[in-house]
Amino acid sequence: MGINTDKNSYTVIFAIIMVVIVGSVLAFLASGLNDRIKENERFEKQQNILYAMGVNENTEDSGVNFIPTDVVEGEFLKYIKEQYVFVDGEVQKDDQAFLIDMKKQLAAFKSGGEARLPIFIGEKDGKKSYILPMYGKGLWDAIWGFISVDDSMTVQGVYFDHKAETPGLGANIKMRFFMDDFIGESLLEGKSYAGVSVAKGNNDPLNNDKEDNEVDALAGATITGNGVSAMIKETLKVYKPYLETIRTN
Repeated sequence: MGINTDKNSYTVIFAIIMVVIVGSVLAFLASGLNDRIKENERFEKQQNILYAMGVNENTEDSGVNFIPTDVVEGEFLKYIKEQYVFVDGEVQKDDQAFLIDMKKQLAAFKSGGEARLPIFIGEKDGKKSYILPMYGKGLWDAIWGFISVDDSMTVQGVYFDHKAETPGLGANIKMRFFMDDFIGESLLEGKSYAGVSVAKGNNDPLNNDKEDNEVDALAGATITGNGVSAMIKETLKVYKPYLETIRTN
């Protein structure tokens, strides 16, 4: 006797069998690729940290070009001299600090719990940089990145990324023309930490003024720009006790 494929029960049973089969295949693939996924995430963080301190493969007219994944671990060890975590006002060495989830640590900090805040000390061409991770909120979802400063609180470089900002608008925070504007800006206004604001009317589109604590805003991306400004200020608030220990007059 043949199977009656017109019955609703057949459709339901067939659908259940397919879900089980497809789910099993996907679970197997995810398990098999888990190590590769974690490895790629590690490489990406190393690339981003190095990019913020100016270690990349950019040319004068190029876009964003990271250190390739096949050599990034070696370059990370070469340029990042120390990794620390800042915990309850104390600096502790941690060679895996770059793997820390900044979102979770900021949540712990805001709730009054213990937060392990990563700090990376890099050196390029004989100059020391202090690289700090950042995490914030854009228009649609999370934004994050790294900011590199010297001991005078002058920005040496930044890297920004996002989860779901609008293509061609807020998503441009990860474009080189925007990130390059931050280089040379001071985080200080007088003796106070002011950060760097993404300003719609700063009247300095070429970003020649490096003492105004502002960069030119992205067209049509006011809320994302405000998110970047807030993210930098939140980073300074969290890391201020540490920055005070390295800051020169």
